Amino acid sequence: MGKGYVICRSLNLLVMLTGSDLLSKVKELGNVSKSDVVKACGYVSTKKGGGDRLNFTAFYEALLEAKGVNLGATGTAGIGKGGRKLSYVATVQGNGNLLIGKAYTALLDLKSGDEFEIKLGRKQIKLTPVGSDDNED
Repeated sequence: MGKGYVICRSLNLLVMLTGSDLLSKVKELGNVSKSDVVKACGYVSTKKGGGDRLNFTAFYEALLEAKGVNLGATGTAGIGKGGRKLSYVATVQGNGNLLIGKAYTALLDLKSGDEFEIKLGRKQIKLTPVGSDDNED
């Protein structure tokens, strides 16, 4: 069984659920609001003013990890969103943009701001990192 949660009434403390316990709790709660799910799973902190702050990002990251989706980890080559295999196909969007996607850029360890030279060939587009040798794969 995964890490559980402990409620300490005297301290009003709720530890964040992870792993199989998180998945079970989400399933148990069923059709309640997202805010209630996040709160019930312990992803709450206290604001400076004393109110509750719901930590949606931490909750969803833990939920993805519990479902076997490891964000940013190496060794998941060919695995994209939701654990699906990458298709290695890109589609031109309605606005004319060609979106490659985060899963592909993560495989190559690309960071925001990385620059590429665009080379147009006969019915192909080749992206080459600026400053690299052209014959690298």
